[in-house]
Formats: sequence, C-alpha cells, structure tokens
Amino acid sequence: MDEGTELSLTIAQIVQRLKGSHLHSQIERQAKECLHQPDIKLESLKEDVRSFLKTSGWERKLQNAVYRELHVQLPLSHPAAPPEHLKEPLAYMRKAQANWEKRVLKSLNSMSTELGVPLARKRPVLEQKELTNKWNEMGTDESDLSRFRPVYAPKDFLEMLIGLRNPNHDSSEDVGVRSHWGLIQVPLNVRDIPQLRRAYSELNLATGQLGIDDHAHIHPDLFENEYVEVGKKVVTEQDSAAAQQYSRQGCPTGLRAELWALILNSTNQPQDVMHYEQLKAGVIQHDLLVDNLIYKDVKLTASNDDYYFVFEDFLYQVLLCFSRDTAVLEHFKYNSATPPKSYIQGKVGNEECAVVYPPNGVIPFHGFSMYVAPLCFLYNEPSKLYSVFREMYIRHFFRLHSISSSPSGIVSLCLQFEQLLQTHLPQLFYHLRQIGAQPLRIAFKWMVRAFSGYLSTDQLLLLWDRILGYDSLEVVAVLAAAVFAFRAENLMEVTSLASAEAVLADLSTLKVMPLIQIFLFATAI
Repeated sequence: MDEGTELSLTIAQIVQRLKGSHLHSQIERQAKECLHQPDIKLESLKEDVRSFLKTSGWERKLQNAVYRELHVQLPLSHPAAPPEHLKEPLAYMRKAQANWEKRVLKSLNSMSTELGVPLARKRPVLEQKELTNKWNEMGTDESDLSRFRPVYAPKDFLEMLIGLRNPNHDSSEDVGVRSHWGLIQVPLNVRDIPQLRRAYSELNLATGQLGIDDHAHIHPDLFENEYVEVGKKVVTEQDSAAAQQYSRQGCPTGLRAELWALILNSTNQPQDVMHYEQLKAGVIQHDLLVDNLIYKDVKLTASNDDYYFVFEDFLYQVLLCFSRDTAVLEHFKYNSATPPKSYIQGKVGNEECAVVYPPNGVIPFHGFSMYVAPLCFLYNEPSKLYSVFREMYIRHFFRLHSISSSPSGIVSLCLQFEQLLQTHLPQLFYHLRQIGAQPLRIAFKWMVRAFSGYLSTDQLLLLWDRILGYDSLEVVAVLAAAVFAFRAENLMEVTSLASAEAVLADLSTLKVMPLIQIFLFATAI
C-alpha cells in the first residue's frame, strides 16, 4: 500500500469515527449558531465559519480529538486481511492469547460454581439503598472475602509467556548462545541501546530533566523555573501534541494533572460526568462476581501500601464503574485479546445468549487496582479520575496483560529486558541464571504493573510522564534493566533466587531518571 493510499484510509477512518462523536455535534451546533453573527458574510461563508471556529477554540479541540484517534486507531493493513490480523499479525500469538483467555474464563466460571455465587445479580432495593449511602466510604465494609481468590497472578501469566514458541522458527539459526539464556524464546525485533538512544534522545545527559537533581550545565532552580513557565503556556494553549512532547522531559507537580488530561484528551465535559453517574447507577443496581475480585485486590494491594491506602474508597468507585463501562470494549478492535463471554443462566452453548462478561470485557487480576492508585494523587474528582484512568488503560495498560507482538506489549518488554541485560551485563545474567534466579522472574512483577507499588509515588509519576510522552511502555523494560545494573555488585554475591529477590525487594529509594539516563547514555558499548 503506497503512502498516499494509506493516508487517505487513515483520514477516512478518523473522519468516520469522529462523525458519531459528541464533539462533532457540538462543532456542528456552534457552526450553525455563528451564522447569525453580523461579521459572517455569505460571499465568504466558509472562511468566516472556519475563522470563528478557530478563534473560539473549537478548531484546537478538533485537532486534539484527531491526535487522540491517531494514537488509538486500528493499524492499517491490506483491505483483504481478516480483522484478527489487524489486531495481531502472528498466528501463534493469537492462538496463545485465545488459550490464555479460555484458562482465565474457566477459572472465573469454576469459582462461580464452587462458591455458588452468580456472575451477576440484581441487588434488592434495600441493598441498593445501603450501597448508595456508603458509596464514599466503601472501605469501611468488612465483608468476608476469604472465599474469593484472584483469577490469576502475574506469575501465572509469566509461565504462559515462557511457554510461547513460534512453530515456524528454527532457534538453531539464532546467532550465538546468548539467545538461549533468557526465558522468552520468541523472535521479536526489540531495540538495542544505540536504537533506544536515538528514540529517547530527549533523555540524554545534556538535556534538562525533571527528576534529576544536578544539572551539569544549568542551575536546577533556573531550569525548573523556565521549564514550568513553558508548561503553563502548553496548558494555556490546550494542545495535546505539545503536551505530549513536553512531558518527555517530565511534568512539574503542579501541572501534571492538567498535562496528562491534555495528552489523553480527557476533557471531563458534562457528558463525561453524566456517563460516570450512569456507570455508578449500574454498580448500585447490579452486583457482579468480579466486584468481589476488585474488593479483594484493593485489600491485598493498595490498602497495604503506605502511599495508597488513603485512596481505598476512590479505587472501589473507579474500578467498579470501570467493570461496567461498555465503552472500554472499543479497544478490543486493536487489542490482541477478545472480550470474554458468558451465557445467560440455563442457556450454555447457545451463542445468541452469550454476553460479554464483565461488561467492559476486562477480568481483573491480582494487582490490577495498582493501575489506578497513582492517579489518585492527581485527581480528586471521581469522574475526572475515572476518565483519565480509562484512557490510560485503553492506550497503554491493556498491553501489559495481553499476549501480542506489539513493541509496547508485555512479550516485547520481557524480551527487551532480557536482551538489554544479556548484552550489557552478560556475567551478571549468566551468574543469576546459574543459581536459578532468572532475572525476568524478579522483574516481571514490576513490568506488568508499570512499576506501580514498587517505586515511591513521585518517582513513579516521573516514569509515567515518559510513558505518555513517548507513547510507549518501552521505557519500563529499560528501567527494569537499569535497576539490575544499579544493584549488579550485590547481585554478583548472591547464591539463590531468594537472596537475589532480597537485594531487589525495596525499590522505594531509587531515582528513576538518573538510572535510565546512566543505563542508556553512559553505558560503554
């Protein structure tokens, strides 16, 4: 497909998607209303209307919406290609993802059967009233969750990834013995350090960064003051593309919430607030089995975390609403996964009676609530917190628990982590492997959560700035390798997996940006 055709298809696709949006109807209404203004002339109607939309800020809103679509749209491929090839071109990846989905759904269904708890039920009126009254203090509810267990934990998912194989790939053709050292045995192209240096050039040692205390060429206060002023201009301009570029060097604490919302085009308009209220009404009316998994997960993770336990109620509100949001299903058009389906009671096997379960198509796993927890520091209005989280999820976080060949997908991140470590710290990698402490077994839990719950919050937010700035999770794998490099001396002394895990048990004192910069730009090649 030539570039011209591809561009035409992209434009057509974006126009089609925006046509049905709320923004389209708002702009249409504004254009009609402006016709009554005296400075709109019939002979220059088109130009005058366009000029009005520009000066009144609607053109910028449209640009931001287009920018968002470019980030979440379906990849283009040959018109004759089946839809599943768009989502994931490699057949063995599609098969592995389908097998994994069957396992997870089976686990959920067997829990429902064993415990005698239906997947969904309408709440009695009294229960609805009780939940409405305690909506803002659900954390005080001490219901017995001991019977419920997570459908899977990250280590179960890792075992699935370790077993991945491309049936058409002959590993004997791989160059050098190192390719067999790691746990991930699939041939995907991941970037090496020279390529990463080019891709992440704004992170080089000579460029000012938020998250670095000592700037070699410029006093930190001077850099920060100037940088904050630029950030304020970006927020005033309301330009998503500029906000994304800006966040590559980090977001100032006071501007981060606005900048992230701008990058994600999360506007929190009245219709967004209304949508959140409708989801809340859905939670109050119906009880889902996955609600118990959410409660249990928050209790096991965020409630025990020194940084996040105060946000327990927020987490329940956001995650319960998220589980019922059918708008999340939209991302399955470009996600290698397929939403799980369940059958209406007594109709098992009848495809016409199959419904997506839960309604958003996402079964939460152990640690899922940690995708939301850090955002609670930025947004204290539930509908705003909700819309930012949902956009973060459908752009980035879903890739961390789906099997795919995407460069931002968890398989590529694992492979990249292993290859960076093998190439630049071969002795350490070999030593850990020999004592049964494969590095990926330790790093996987960090990566699958994008380090949430492992780093101090201020450092985590600096990392997530770069995920948003570069529109990629790749930096997560780089940081994981950098952590091993930083603790290499101690790790060379360990003699077991347990002692290696002990060396890496506490990451809360680490500074993210110096680690990434030193690993990428000060490593001898």
